[in-house]
Amino acid sequence: MLEVTEKMSLLDPFRPLLKEVFADFPHLDQTQWMEEIGLQLRDNLTEKEVLQIITQVAVERTSVEEPDWQFVAARLLAYGLYQEAAANRGYDASCRYGSLYHLVHTLTEKGLYGPYLLENYTKEEMDELEKAIDPERDKLFNYIGLKVLADRYIVRDYDHSVMELPQERFMIIAMHLAQKEQDRLGWAKKFYDVLSKLEMTVATPTLANAGKPLHQLSSCFIDTVDDSLWSIYNTNSATAQVSKHGGGVGIYLGKVRSKGSKIRGHKGASGGVIPWVRNYNNTAVAVDQLGVRRGAFAIYLDVWHADILDFLNLKTNNGDDRLKAHDIFPGVCIPDLFMQKVKERGMWYLFDPHEIREVMGYSIEDYYGEEFERRYQECVEHPELSKTEIPAIEIMKRIMISAFETGTPFIFFRDTVNRANPNKHQGMIYSSNLCTEICQNMSPTELISEELEDGIIVTKQKPGDFVVCNLSSINLGRVRSYEDIARIVPIQMRMLDNVIDLNIYPVRQAEYTNKRYRAVGLGTSGYHQYLAQRGIMWESEEHLEEADRLFEEIAYHAIRSSMEIAREKGTYPLFEGSEWQTGEYFEQRGYTSERWQKLREDVAKYGMRNAWVMAIAPTGSTSLIAGSTAGIDPVYAKYFVEEKRGASIPQTAPNLTPETTWYYKEAHRIDQHWSIRAAAKRQRHIDQSQSLNLYITPNTSAREFLDLYVQAWEHGIKTIYYVRNQSIEVEECVSCSS
Repeated sequence: MLEVTEKMSLLDPFRPLLKEVFADFPHLDQTQWMEEIGLQLRDNLTEKEVLQIITQVAVERTSVEEPDWQFVAARLLAYGLYQEAAANRGYDASCRYGSLYHLVHTLTEKGLYGPYLLENYTKEEMDELEKAIDPERDKLFNYIGLKVLADRYIVRDYDHSVMELPQERFMIIAMHLAQKEQDRLGWAKKFYDVLSKLEMTVATPTLANAGKPLHQLSSCFIDTVDDSLWSIYNTNSATAQVSKHGGGVGIYLGKVRSKGSKIRGHKGASGGVIPWVRNYNNTAVAVDQLGVRRGAFAIYLDVWHADILDFLNLKTNNGDDRLKAHDIFPGVCIPDLFMQKVKERGMWYLFDPHEIREVMGYSIEDYYGEEFERRYQECVEHPELSKTEIPAIEIMKRIMISAFETGTPFIFFRDTVNRANPNKHQGMIYSSNLCTEICQNMSPTELISEELEDGIIVTKQKPGDFVVCNLSSINLGRVRSYEDIARIVPIQMRMLDNVIDLNIYPVRQAEYTNKRYRAVGLGTSGYHQYLAQRGIMWESEEHLEEADRLFEEIAYHAIRSSMEIAREKGTYPLFEGSEWQTGEYFEQRGYTSERWQKLREDVAKYGMRNAWVMAIAPTGSTSLIAGSTAGIDPVYAKYFVEEKRGASIPQTAPNLTPETTWYYKEAHRIDQHWSIRAAAKRQRHIDQSQSLNLYITPNTSAREFLDLYVQAWEHGIKTIYYVRNQSIEVEECVSCSS
């Protein structure tokens, strides 16, 4: 065994580094850290192994009392990345970063970057962009943020060796999104600036795929299934392609006939929606997301559909396993009338959508609000229409039991969503996506013909509205003032808009829809951090007031930016007749101030570049990278251990200090009515929706649980994401992270 002094000599190559690191963290006690390192050092260790030991001991010393150890560990991890990249790329490691042009040229030759970077940027331009790269910004990462970025997103060679470094990943994203701009260097620098300062994050697919040959940049895709075998399998094929390219999937199944329905006049022939849900479940498992994780499919059904009770048992632990689909995420579409019946303990009726079309001559799911209620009542009263009568509260109990056990179903309040739709002149919103923040017009793709022409089968289809989610999030944890919002959001909106034109689309109907509506979803992360840093308690009227002000500010700049881009590049093709153009959007939200009225006039004059502009995604992994709290969620705990790829990584709430600790109340200890009221304040300003989680404990009574759903509906919440029971774990959606 080595003597203590000999052991510690293994640290000699790192002493200049350690001196530099601890100059920034003089308050940390190094004595015990060194003692713990000494206990782990042994004979024949390589420098890389020694670095891993001192890094891991720093990770393990992270605590509520000394949270800055996670930044020490990040500096050590970054040092290791610099050494590896320099060795693999053949430059001096003391420079930290090497030649950007050489990197792009090398990785393009290897097939790891797409050829378009070299086609759109000269060597001189890349040399100029290289000067904009600031290695000092690597110091903004905490350990888990840098580790997630390094493990999942920076580009490595085929043998998994490090090639690209964190700031280069940000610059490549910036270059990709700026490549068609007239002033591409100017915009690339601006895009890089907000990314590298962690002031905003792009969606996970953009973070992972920008610059690569298969550059699918969008998070989620939503399809509508018609009541035909062709449509059912066309959706299966399309969503398989989406999953193959790393996108999450949302599917609306409400048009498909129920169990026992007629097929070509034969009564009782249909197996209903459950076999098709199981089929989509198998696709989700079989076609994983770029080999990184299994596919993720959310499937929505209306609460009046005759198969709803079986649907609500898809993921529960009781019942026939042949009727289960454990890998999909169920969602329920709920009209106002159902919630009214729940409140008054009234009766509810279940129908077969195919029989309604056959007998009544219309599809009841194609209506919302008062018109839906009128037609629903017609169906109830029609003597020839089959129906199942059941107390509304019994269905609500089934929803609650499933949510308590599994965290799902997601909830989609369809009337609230459609009333607030600024593009109702062009269609209907039937359901949402995998993370419940997207609300855009939907319609099924139709088969027109299939002909044999000169030995070639030619299939003609009429594309439906196949929704695409283009996401990014402003990191509120780094917003110091509303001036920051005014600076960041216009840059962010241009990046989002460019995603639409610089994307690879897995299916043609997705490209068609995306370019007709040009919808984007600007969201937020670091919300709880934002409140804590301002000394605002979650359970307070001050929180509600700030939520209202803050999201009005974000909405103003998002809409204004979309208008400015439209002024420069043109409106989205379906702008005419929208509530943006008529001004009704502004009226509905009570935007009467002078600046809003001016913006309303400008929008009417110049148009909007994007049909929808805001959606608040859950931001799981990207908020880790940015070192902020996730989405609009409160923290789980001030101190917790994150499990990543078999490693246990201690973490603290962001910027945890003796001052902020009082404002980081944990999610399961918060009265959820405050979260619902805050979400209602935000929802007024969000043209789509927000990934709103409800947190319950085993002690939450059924009456209290029901009240949360009722309060969410009454406060105008559009969607509910997971119900996070303290006693169960739910699987996070990675695709929508932004």
